[in-house]
Amino acid sequence: MAAVIHTSALRASGSLFGLAYGDALGKPTEFLTVAEIERRYGPTGPRELVGEPALVTDDTQMALAVGWALHEAPSFTPEAVEPLLRRRFLAWAVSPDNNRAPGMTCLRACAELSRGVRWQEATVSGSKGCGANMRVTPVGLLDVDLDTLAGLAQLQAGLTHGHPTGLAASELTAYAVFVLRAGATLPEVPALLTERALAQRGIYRERWLGDLWQRPGVGSPEEFIARGWDECLAVLGRLADTLAQPDDGGDPCRATGEGWVAEEALATALLCAVRHADDPVAALARGATTAGDSDSIAALAGAFVGAAVGMTAWPREWVNRIEYADQLATLGATWD
Repeated sequence: MAAVIHTSALRASGSLFGLAYGDALGKPTEFLTVAEIERRYGPTGPRELVGEPALVTDDTQMALAVGWALHEAPSFTPEAVEPLLRRRFLAWAVSPDNNRAPGMTCLRACAELSRGVRWQEATVSGSKGCGANMRVTPVGLLDVDLDTLAGLAQLQAGLTHGHPTGLAASELTAYAVFVLRAGATLPEVPALLTERALAQRGIYRERWLGDLWQRPGVGSPEEFIARGWDECLAVLGRLADTLAQPDDGGDPCRATGEGWVAEEALATALLCAVRHADDPVAALARGATTAGDSDSIAALAGAFVGAAVGMTAWPREWVNRIEYADQLATLGATWD
């Protein structure tokens, strides 16, 4: 069945479809060098969807899992949302469509979650991989207060990625989507994220995270979470320095990291989005033309640009050519 999208503003739909489009464009380039990508696609990188439908990766699959858990939630509380996230993540883990090079952290954590243990024990405590925030976009599309947004973003990350930087980067990724949808411009977002990180640095959300902070050598929950915010602030500083200079046209990963870890995926995706704020497809192509985690970088770049511009950011003919178009359309329509 075809997805029906009317392209007025529709920023929630624009963000979700943008994530999937970036994911699809970055899927074939994830494990290639920039030179190999440019030989295959030309100097501007991939700008056309390939396949009927164009396939996505676990990034979009897990974003949909988060989206449906939130859609089903009777209230946005940890007690209501955690079981729904667990169920959706476990359904993803055993799905025959989970054959898109899924992250080992997510698979390991889901194996533990399937045993019914507390999520604080199931999570991979040392992992801050970008699986924590590649899927968080739906949280940023909700009409909730910022404390709830923060709690939801960190909870969905924590089920699989227990590192404090994964938690902080997930909150910042959701916050970026939230402020863009509310009217912030892409160039304004890096400073807004830095301001948010500084304000949240000492705040541990015990209601949402429970005793996740308790690790050998960690003296307090505030000490635990501050490490995550500090790592995010460091990469946001590199992002600001890079944006203050002319664009060299090269691999954005050289400035803000290859995106395999959460804070770098956020910063490098935002770098692509800001550099190409006036050409949304170019933002996706730039994210897909990297030596790093190209599908995750391009996916988040698409989520950011789509939240800022809406469905008009994207070629109209793409809407029925992307895998999971109907699910993306249904969730987008719920939050538009």
